[in-house]
Amino acid sequence: MSVSMQLIWLFTLALPVACIAWTVTHEEVFREPREFCVERSKKSRTIFQRKWYYLFTCEYCFSHYIALFFLWLADFQLLLEGWRGYLIGGFSLVWIANVYMSLFAFVRVGLKKERAEATIEEKKLEKL
Repeated sequence: MSVSMQLIWLFTLALPVACIAWTVTHEEVFREPREFCVERSKKSRTIFQRKWYYLFTCEYCFSHYIALFFLWLADFQLLLEGWRGYLIGGFSLVWIANVYMSLFAFVRVGLKKERAEATIEEKKLEKL
């Protein structure tokens, strides 16, 4: 596979990795399991248990495991063949996915700010 095609695959595979990692670690649909994991990550007896539960609360940590799944699913290797290609591809996939999640978080905060400002303006207008 050409390098340009590998880069297309990299940026495309990072989208579902980012989407799944963000959804599990931030969105309302997984709130209850996430709250359980947060509590267990703080109160479990062993370090293994605390780290295991923490995995489901951190988008960066969780994205490594989602990236591993997509590496396996797509048999994606970057630049080199074999284990070195998987290693480079895996860390690259995690990095790009986390760039996507950071951009999404930035846009989301901007939208929330605009909505809050619009609500304040509406309340001001209603008082007039």
